[in-house]
Amino acid sequence: MDSALDVLVVAPHPDDAEISVGGTILACKAAGMRVGVVELTNGEPTPYGSPEIREQETAASTAVLDLDWRENLNLPNRSLESSLEARRQLAIVFRTQRPRIILAPYWEDVHPDHVSASQLVDAARFWSKLSKTDMPGERFWPPQLYYFWSIHLRIHPKPSFVFDISEYIDQKMQAVQCYESQLIVGRPTEHPTVLDDIKDRARYWGWSIHRAYGEPFASREEIGIQSFLPLTPAEKA
Repeated sequence: MDSALDVLVVAPHPDDAEISVGGTILACKAAGMRVGVVELTNGEPTPYGSPEIREQETAASTAVLDLDWRENLNLPNRSLESSLEARRQLAIVFRTQRPRIILAPYWEDVHPDHVSASQLVDAARFWSKLSKTDMPGERFWPPQLYYFWSIHLRIHPKPSFVFDISEYIDQKMQAVQCYESQLIVGRPTEHPTVLDDIKDRARYWGWSIHRAYGEPFASREEIGIQSFLPLTPAEKA
């Protein structure tokens, strides 16, 4: 690795990053930022997947996204916990990759792994700055943490901001479709398919900010700005 990451996405399983923030990743890459993804588990077992298939799908999506770094911590799928050992492993990632921005799962969901992943990020962020520890890397406090929508519940949290991904929706969907075993094989083919749902949700969030497509984020801390210009919506026809 040549330098620290600008953005690190923490995903409970392979495909969560692409589904939730694939467009944001692509926009950041286009802006010249260094972007990485760390999966906490391999996501298996699933009905049509296997560790080998998921690894191949992840490699294909990584190429589409042109990621600078990607790793899987291989924590236990279906029983992910914010344990001390898991906290240590993720804190080491933060200390060694030193991201300016962390993107993590929203804290409320029906999927226990997603809830645990959100809690784990909060705890590992704190541990990352500890001194007098045997963890490798220099102590580090990731300065920005935002939570993305990876939610199975039919709830509608209010985001702190919505990221415009209008230019990248097609490439995002290309990355999403790499996970054929999870999103295509064995799924209903009539409209709306899983892929339709993913794109339609991005369309809704784009509509909410006067853009074509968007991805929502929450922040527990206030967000400072220095100019109103980036917040100006597009002119309506």
